Amino acid sequence: MERLLMQELVKWKDKKNRKPLIIKGARQVGKTWLMKEFGKRYFENAVYINFENNRRMKNVFEMDYHIERILSALKIESGKKIEAGGTLLIFDEIQEVPRALGALKYFYEEAPEYAIVAAGSLLGIALHEGTSFPVGKVDFLTLYPLNFTEFLLAAGQKQLVELTEEKDYSLVNAFSDKYVEMLRKYYYVGGMPEAASVYFETDDLQEVRTIQQQLLLYYANDFSKHAPKETVPRIQMVWNSVPMQLAKENRKFIYGMVREGARAKDFELAIQWLLDCGLIHKSYRIRKPGMPLISYMDMSSFKIYMSDVGLLGARCNLDAITILEGNEIFTEFKGALTEQFVAQELASSGMELYYYSAENSSGEVDFIIQKANKVIPVEVKAEENLQAKSMRALCRKYELQSAIRSSMSGYREQEWMVNVPLYMLRSYLNM
Repeated sequence: MERLLMQELVKWKDKKNRKPLIIKGARQVGKTWLMKEFGKRYFENAVYINFENNRRMKNVFEMDYHIERILSALKIESGKKIEAGGTLLIFDEIQEVPRALGALKYFYEEAPEYAIVAAGSLLGIALHEGTSFPVGKVDFLTLYPLNFTEFLLAAGQKQLVELTEEKDYSLVNAFSDKYVEMLRKYYYVGGMPEAASVYFETDDLQEVRTIQQQLLLYYANDFSKHAPKETVPRIQMVWNSVPMQLAKENRKFIYGMVREGARAKDFELAIQWLLDCGLIHKSYRIRKPGMPLISYMDMSSFKIYMSDVGLLGARCNLDAITILEGNEIFTEFKGALTEQFVAQELASSGMELYYYSAENSSGEVDFIIQKANKVIPVEVKAEENLQAKSMRALCRKYELQSAIRSSMSGYREQEWMVNVPLYMLRSYLNM
């Protein structure tokens, strides 16, 4: 399946002053496949080194940072030749050998002709634990689960993607039923590569759910294996509370829902651990939609979303019929699932997540984004309910010139806002 980050990797390869590249992302989002595929497509050969449980490589980097010696060791380890310009060096699970991270600085300074791409699922955690890091000597990219565009491409629906990219709104509206059908499937299958691959190969939604449950178990095992022993129970409590937090009408994270009487200091480390793992997204409240948004951020008020809408559905044991066809009981949580989807689409586009909530009012706007020199409120609707009173009030109060309502309704421009279908929100924002 095609990953859009491949385009960014090609740009990195062609950069004049290229630095070693680190790809961040949660476990099982496809980092290893992407690096290997990149090497296969764009280099004469690729040398893949996995640092997990690799005592030989740990010993190699413990000695010193002599680049020629390290290259000789990599040749022996891989059994392949390494040529400047023609070989891609792939360092997987690099956080397992902290000194290999430090070596990236010396590759950049002393041997920049070698192309190096590294990945680490728990890299953020390693850095918070004090691992030495080559600040300013590496480039970063983040790989997320498949976004909806990638899901359509994997489904063989390239023409549907092209319609949104070409801004052919009349045809997009004409084929809205196809987009909606695919979007509902995406809500269930999500963007974890293994789950999506099985779905497209077998069309077996039950098998998809089995894989998602296995992934959730895999993540839970990571808590016990990698997190500080005293923090594990709190990580699990936060993780378990996310569906409950999203089921609330305003979605704001409430510590008391994690444990009665809990305060921020009790669970800050647990939340940070989940963020560092790439398992959650955090959306902060802003007090005012001004530029830059970070200047108006309220760090004490936030929402937490999961990394993948399919995993959220699996956590809630939502069956296929409920998501694909809907029912009255599901109505309330449908809004949470839709917000989760939009949070993923925005994050995978490289946007920071914010929302607006007035101090002494129930008025709230689901997302506020900063694009170029504009602040744009984004109101999310699960179906075709087109009321957007809070957003209209916000636009009037702060004289905002752009606003987006995203729903299942077709594309259309109105006096003060644009209605962008959920299924083309990402492509619209990336134009």
